[in-house]
Amino acid sequence: MPDTRDEQAILVVGLGRFSTAIATTLDDLGRDVLVVEKNPDTAQRWSHRLRVVEGDATSMEVLDQVGAGDFTVAVVGVGTSLEASVLVTANLVDLGIPQIWAKAVSRAHGRILRRIGAHHVIYPEYDAGTRVAHMVSGRMLDYIEMEDGFSIVKMRPPREIRGFTIAKSRIRERFGVRIIGVKAPNQPFEYATEDTLIGADDTIIVSGDTELLEEFANRQGWIPAVGSAR
Repeated sequence: MPDTRDEQAILVVGLGRFSTAIATTLDDLGRDVLVVEKNPDTAQRWSHRLRVVEGDATSMEVLDQVGAGDFTVAVVGVGTSLEASVLVTANLVDLGIPQIWAKAVSRAHGRILRRIGAHHVIYPEYDAGTRVAHMVSGRMLDYIEMEDGFSIVKMRPPREIRGFTIAKSRIRERFGVRIIGVKAPNQPFEYATEDTLIGADDTIIVSGDTELLEEFANRQGWIPAVGSAR
């Protein structure tokens, strides 16, 4: 039989701070969002802003009533109760939802969610803490950690590459990272090329190994040899 799921509709379970931010942002983006919230006061408080159904998603009967099986994407924002989080996720797995995103409050919690079938596990507190730590400890303006030690950062250019093109600075060879974009003041973002000139007031987007990015972001000195690099 053909799959009749609505690819544009997203199911969100819970209205905590994490899942509320997801639901409202998706709604702002024009996506069709349905929220299932157990607490009647919380459900009522957000009913003017979102399409909210009051119900306990740990019950398969409730999920069947709201048509949860018709969704292709579901977000489990339940975090205060590990048992509820696991039960909701297991129910969604049983319904065969293709993409299940689940919030975890610990690594052990995350391992359980993955073992029962969650496709994506998010650690909001840990990820936010890691991101802020990198920004506080160095000169990064923003930080996104991907997988396998690969990250993308937004930063001001170290002094030693200012006034030089990317090719002249030999950034990848010398530092092991790659500048993928440059934003000059009052100018639109541009993808970087070998001929891109790095200005002192530019903002650069750099990708690479997390440790190498940290070292690159914290470089302060000027190395005259850059100008004569072959």
